[in-house]
Amino acid sequence: MQIGENTGEKSHNIALFPRTASIQRTTGETDVRVSLNLDGSGECKAETGIPFLDHMLHQISAHGLIDLEVKAVGDIEIDDHHTNEDVGITLGQALAKALGDRAGIARFGHFIAPLDEALIQVALDFSGRPHLSYGLEIPTQRVGSYDTQLVREFFVAIVNHAQLTLHIRQLDGINSHHIIEATFKAFARSLRMATEVDPRRAAKIPSSKGVL
Repeated sequence: MQIGENTGEKSHNIALFPRTASIQRTTGETDVRVSLNLDGSGECKAETGIPFLDHMLHQISAHGLIDLEVKAVGDIEIDDHHTNEDVGITLGQALAKALGDRAGIARFGHFIAPLDEALIQVALDFSGRPHLSYGLEIPTQRVGSYDTQLVREFFVAIVNHAQLTLHIRQLDGINSHHIIEATFKAFARSLRMATEVDPRRAAKIPSSKGVL
């Protein structure tokens, strides 16, 4: 057979299989349900009781082209910490479930997102090895009612439960809202790149070890 010859057989395309997941996680502090479709169009419904977190989840959905539904009920009368973290945990679990053994994906993703004066670089690897390098310097303690320390906690939760390596670097920025939103946009685009199907890889695991 010559290179490039058409054998008449259909190549295996992993995208033909639904890459979807629904996870419900209930604790004594929160009840969180996440449903997602990695091959969506960016439709999002987020009801966490934390308006700024809802806004950031919309960024992940819109710029990652992930159909996403998040419903959370938590002890926000205490503070937002438990709900914020548990949404990150459940979203990470849903990503891991939707990807399965991660066969056929690009695996790596990176993006630099500007938002006015803010400029954020994100690089990630669905390596199976949880690691976060977090380089944000957010100048204020709060954006509206949202504690900006919770940004790091959200990404820690996703990293640990989606089992990915994530590097976040702040290249510029002085406005807290802009810095955080640019981070979520860069994460979303990196996520989209990493989870997209590589047509040359077909159903192979993207690792020389044969497993992630």
